[in-house]
Amino acid sequence: MTMDQTARRGPGRRGVLAALGAAGSAALVGGTGGAAFAAGPGKGSADSAGKAAQGTSHTPPAAQAAREVREEFLHAWDGYKRFAWGHDEVHPLSGGSSEFFVPGSPVGLSIIEALDTLYVMGLDDELADSVRWIKSDLSLDIDGDFHVFEAIIRVVGGLLAGHLATGDKRLLALTADVADRLLPAFTKSPTGMPYQYVNFRTGAVSGATPPLAEIGTNIMEFGLLSKLTGDSKYYDAAKRALRAAVGARSSLDLLGTSLNVETGRWTDATDNGPNPPTDSFYEYLWGGWTLLGDTDCRDWFRLLNKALVKNAVETYDGRVWFKQIDFSTGALLGRGQSELGSFYAEVLAASGDDALGAAYYRSWTDVLDRYAVLPESIDYTTLAATTKGNQFRPEYVNASFDLSLRTGQRTYADTAYRYFQGMKTNARTANGYTILDDVTVSPMAQGDLFPAYGFAENFKYLYLIFEDTPRFDRHDYALSTEGKVLRGLLPRR
Repeated sequence: MTMDQTARRGPGRRGVLAALGAAGSAALVGGTGGAAFAAGPGKGSADSAGKAAQGTSHTPPAAQAAREVREEFLHAWDGYKRFAWGHDEVHPLSGGSSEFFVPGSPVGLSIIEALDTLYVMGLDDELADSVRWIKSDLSLDIDGDFHVFEAIIRVVGGLLAGHLATGDKRLLALTADVADRLLPAFTKSPTGMPYQYVNFRTGAVSGATPPLAEIGTNIMEFGLLSKLTGDSKYYDAAKRALRAAVGARSSLDLLGTSLNVETGRWTDATDNGPNPPTDSFYEYLWGGWTLLGDTDCRDWFRLLNKALVKNAVETYDGRVWFKQIDFSTGALLGRGQSELGSFYAEVLAASGDDALGAAYYRSWTDVLDRYAVLPESIDYTTLAATTKGNQFRPEYVNASFDLSLRTGQRTYADTAYRYFQGMKTNARTANGYTILDDVTVSPMAQGDLFPAYGFAENFKYLYLIFEDTPRFDRHDYALSTEGKVLRGLLPRR
C-alpha cells in the first residue's frame, strides 16, 4: 500500500509493510551499541491447557473469562452494525465508516473477517445475517487496485473460513472468484513473485518491489483453495513465488527485505526477520507444512530459520530479541523490535525450539509489564517505545493462544488475560473498540478506527484460550496469519 492509503484507512494486519520496506532497518533501529504463529497442529496439550486456564488470583475461571471476551466482541460488533454495516471498517468515536481497499467501493471486510469468529462463539443468528449480506450485496466488479497481500489473507482467507464454518458452497465460489481476480499479480510476473496491486476489473498490475511477507504469505489460503476446488492453479502460483524468494537467499541463508519481482533482485540488504515486513513469510513456510504437508516448505523453513536464529538472535539485558542484520555479512544494523513480530514465539515452539519460543515470549511480556498495552515498536536496549501507538494489534495474544494450547502452562492464559484487560481499559469506547495513538500517556490517547482484523483475531484467540467449545478442535488445528481457522472447525452439535 502507499503511505497515503495507510493514512486514509489505517493499517492492516501487516499494514506497516510498505513503510518499513521503504525505510529498511531504519524503522526498527534502536540502540546502535553492542512474529500464528497462528498455524500449527496444536497436538497433545489441549486438555492440560484447558485446566491451566481455570484461573488465578488475577485471572478468573476460564468460563467467566470466555464470557467476558464474548461480551466484548459483541460490544465491538454491535458498534460496527450500528454505524458501518456493509462497509469495510467502523470509526467508533465519530460514528463513521471507511473502505479498506478502494475508496467508495465497500466489500464488507469486517463481515468477511468475522465469519469464523461468529461460528466458534456460537453467534449463529449473526453468522446467518453476515452470510446473507455477502450472498446478496457483495460485489467484486470493482475498477480499482486491490492490495494483493491483504486481499489474500483477509478476503480469500475470510471467505474460505466462512465456507468451512457453514458449508455454504456460494462462499467457496466467491473465494475462487476473488482468487481468480488476484492471480494476474502472479501470472503476469516474470519471476512468479506477485506484484503488490491488481485491478479487480481489468487485471492490470502494479507495484514491482513488494516486501518479502507480501511475496510469500499466500500458500495456506491458495493451497487450501486448490484442495477444495480441485484446481491446482492457486497452489502452483503460491509455490512458484515461494521458490523464487527462497532461491534469492544470501550465502548465509539470510533474506533481504524487498525484492523486485521483475528482475528477482533485492532492493536492500537488511534482514528484518521475524519483524515486518518479512514476518509472515517465515510463518507461511511453516504453515505450508502444517496445513498442506508440503515438505519443501518445511525444509525451507528449517534452513532459513536456522540461519536467522544463528545470526540475528541475541540476549540483551537478559531478554531474547532478533537484531537487524546485513543479509550478506551478518553485520549489525539495528536493535529495534516490532510488536508484529511477537507472534514468532509460537512459530519457534511449534517448529521444535520450545526454549527459544518461551524466552522470546517472556521478552515481550516484560514489555507488557511496562506498558498496559504494547506499543507498535520498541528499542529493545531500553524497552522505550519508538512508535507509541497500538493499532489493536493481535500478535502477542496470537502467541499466547498457541503456546497455551500447546503447553498447558498457566502463564500464557494469565498474560493473555492481562493483555485483554489492558485493551478493555484503554481501547474500549461507548460504541466498540478503537486503535490507540499513544500508549505511553495516561489516559492513553485513542484514535478513531476499529480494524476489521479485530473481528478475526484478538477476540478469537482470547476466546479459544478460555472456552473449550465443541466447535473447535483444540488438538488438530491450523490458523492463518489473519486468524482464520483453516483446519479445526467442527460441526455444530
